[in-house]
Amino acid sequence: MKIALIAHDRKKDDLIQFAIAYESILSQHTLYATGTTGQRVIDETDLLVIRFQSGPLGGDQQIGAMIAQNEMDMIIFFRDPLTAQPHEPDVTALIRLCDVYSIPLATNMGTAEVLLKGLQHGFIDWRLLGERRG
Repeated sequence: MKIALIAHDRKKDDLIQFAIAYESILSQHTLYATGTTGQRVIDETDLLVIRFQSGPLGGDQQIGAMIAQNEMDMIIFFRDPLTAQPHEPDVTALIRLCDVYSIPLATNMGTAEVLLKGLQHGFIDWRLLGERRG
């Protein structure tokens, strides 16, 4: 599976702790991340991560393009709901694309844990079906 890891600035520490806790599951998949988040995951875990631009510089849109091309299977996006984001339209567009293309999306640690546990037990294998993958 191809999994994107994204976190707003005030949620990056939470995402790093999450990646450490679930490193054994995440290591079995291809990981993508926006700029700073991806670098922190690389620096603080043994995970391999393909990095895009930072979110405000187009990273969210790069991940959105992968969704639109059916090249992304899951998004883990730890959002900060209490801080205004200068690139909020990009965030909204990314969430919309997840809905349009039925991409599992977690925006907080609780939902992310459920998705990864489901992934571990094969509950998201429908993403691997031939018609889902080009």
